[in-house]
Amino acid sequence: MSDESPQVFRLAYVPGVTPAKWVRVWTERMPDIPIELVPVPSTSGAACVREDQADAALLRLPLERDGLSVISLYTEVSVVVVPAEHAIAAVEEVSVADLEEETVLHPLDDVLDWAKLPGEEAFERPETTEGAISHVASEVGVLITPQSLARLHHRKDLTYRPVVDAPQSQVGLVWLTDRTTDLVDEFVGIVRGRTANSSRGRQDEPDKKAKRRGERQGSQPRKVVGDKKPKTRRGNAGRPKSAGRVRKRRG
Repeated sequence: MSDESPQVFRLAYVPGVTPAKWVRVWTERMPDIPIELVPVPSTSGAACVREDQADAALLRLPLERDGLSVISLYTEVSVVVVPAEHAIAAVEEVSVADLEEETVLHPLDDVLDWAKLPGEEAFERPETTEGAISHVASEVGVLITPQSLARLHHRKDLTYRPVVDAPQSQVGLVWLTDRTTDLVDEFVGIVRGRTANSSRGRQDEPDKKAKRRGERQGSQPRKVVGDKKPKTRRGNAGRPKSAGRVRKRRG
């Protein structure tokens, strides 16, 4: 029996990130290699790939990039979570200045890079975003967070509105540069939208294309420009088209 353990691709992800669409493509394209999802806290940085808990990770940026390869995927809209009966619920969007009179909760796992938190600071900082949302339901204050986290912890008695000028959270694919394995490269291709035939892991494709190019080049000799003979008219075989009839002189 072989001592080798079966191959598995480990993908870490932080709360609010949904890797389902990429996992579905992986399962279709790599049916013999299962993908294992590893949930990690938002505040853990890139520890999951540095400590070999995952082969790649979907994390929130920015983070310390030393030794890492990072592909920025998308930027999220930031929203303010408020009780359903709050005055903010009556408008489509707000600005940071509109929140100056509000008590703004600042959880310890906040992923937004604030230079200065707007509004009045709450008496204490909730440990998690989920806990902060519970505080919003108790009308202790409001919370500004990425829209995906507002959706993740959604409650019927709460709603949210975009904050047009708030800091935004960016999500990226991260892995250790010196551990860019074939499986990591395959997943990078999936995330970037490469098709199965164009994936870097398919080494046979360039050879096939080169062979086809060679076949096209050697199939027929190319014609040399300028080697055409003058066309002839019907009934005057052998005479060039440019030759005209001899005119008789009038005597």
